[in-house]
Amino acid sequence: MTERVLVTGATGYIGGRLVPHLLDDGADVVCLVRHQSSLVRRWSDDVTIARGSADEVDDVAAAAADCRVAYYLIHSLGGDDFQDRDRKLAEAFRQGCERAGVERIVYLGGLGDEDDDLSPHLLSRQETGRTLAAGSVPVTELRAAIIIGSGSASFEMLRSLTEVLPVMVTPSWVNETRCQPTAIRDVLQALLRARHRQQNGHDVLELGGPNVVTYREMMNVYARAARLPRRRIIGVPILSPWLSSHWVSLVTPLPSVLATQLVGSLVNDVVVTKNSAVEALDLTPITFTEAVAISLSKIDDLDVPTSWSGAAGRSEDGTPEPDDPDWAGGVVLEDTRTVSTTDATPRDVFDVITRLGGHTGWMWGNWLWGIRGVLDSLWGGAGLRRGRRHPSELALGDAVDFWRVDALDPDVHLRLRAEMKLPGYAWLEWTLHDDEPDTGSTTMVQRARYIPRGLFGRAYWYVLTPFHAVLFPRLARRIVAQAESAGRDPSGPGG
Repeated sequence: MTERVLVTGATGYIGGRLVPHLLDDGADVVCLVRHQSSLVRRWSDDVTIARGSADEVDDVAAAAADCRVAYYLIHSLGGDDFQDRDRKLAEAFRQGCERAGVERIVYLGGLGDEDDDLSPHLLSRQETGRTLAAGSVPVTELRAAIIIGSGSASFEMLRSLTEVLPVMVTPSWVNETRCQPTAIRDVLQALLRARHRQQNGHDVLELGGPNVVTYREMMNVYARAARLPRRRIIGVPILSPWLSSHWVSLVTPLPSVLATQLVGSLVNDVVVTKNSAVEALDLTPITFTEAVAISLSKIDDLDVPTSWSGAAGRSEDGTPEPDDPDWAGGVVLEDTRTVSTTDATPRDVFDVITRLGGHTGWMWGNWLWGIRGVLDSLWGGAGLRRGRRHPSELALGDAVDFWRVDALDPDVHLRLRAEMKLPGYAWLEWTLHDDEPDTGSTTMVQRARYIPRGLFGRAYWYVLTPFHAVLFPRLARRIVAQAESAGRDPSGPGG
């Protein structure tokens, strides 16, 4: 009989990788998501999508109906109240699973000695485990430290710091704090095997790879694997985790909120001390060096199925839709450019549009985009450094520099929602019209839309209007020009 399994966090880094393994293992997978459109993966058609919220008991119970095992892979990424939100989410999920008769909850939490003065991030991860286990459903809690895999937040922080900075002045804990990193492949294997556990009650298993290292040693191992010169790392006691997190957010793709959580956790030793998952689940973990080499190989091969930057998915904070001009009695400010061509099909044009951002850049004025990215980073935003998951493929929810894919209809429409720091809400979108099918006659409408917040929000738009008047028409014309060139060259995009 096929086993029915519930997965929350399927739009995230871990969940997005676990689901295809569950499917390969013969499971009947149900994914609980807020927005059905946020789950666009190659395997989306092979799962049952339950639309609802993990903080609503009724939604969880409905999604978990007939499920023997439920995976809890949700984590609040920031905000002053993230600990309270984590607690409430876990309580609602536990109650929903109890109501549905789930036999086991599997949860991925954070490694760390409960007797230590743990960071707020690690405290919340462990409190979430205790909250899930406070009910009648047995819980298998896997506790892991840094997860090494292409696209993981921890790996991207390590990668960026090591590649960008040949000489680093670092907090003293970089040389002192011990960590037991785990490869993503071993984390997934542990999650798969944990669903077959038979123990009653709360089952805590600590998951770590075979190597215990300092962050300095990790950077040196990465440098060797990436064939970089040896990094010079100078530890000083005056750099606090708070200062370090802001430095990390400037140098790496991680926004300040996420950097603060990760860096704050690095002051604690995170090593396996008891109840080893390796022994309990019969795992054979790979070394840290092997994990780094595999991750780099995956990046070189463009084989990055999920990334930390895609975990945010669609906005859940009440962000208005750009097609709602009456939102809060406000106004939508627009810059619209229309370009027609008889030498490129909609597919040719769309292929060019979907390659924007990342290493490709933005067709014209990349230095202007770069300045805006630096300013955004200084203000605690995403900046341009997070790039994109793949140079030519896009999926709903993907990050593209400081944008996120908000709507996607291949060869017809693409909309990006701004995630830079703004006194309002902004989108950049393209709509394609096939004027004369099969003749290569196409009209592209490029529209920048902005909903300001307050007087400053309006002033922001009008101050930038002169730049928009130069930037946006050139962007539109160059997209079409490149599509025309690719249409004439079968080896180019769209060929």
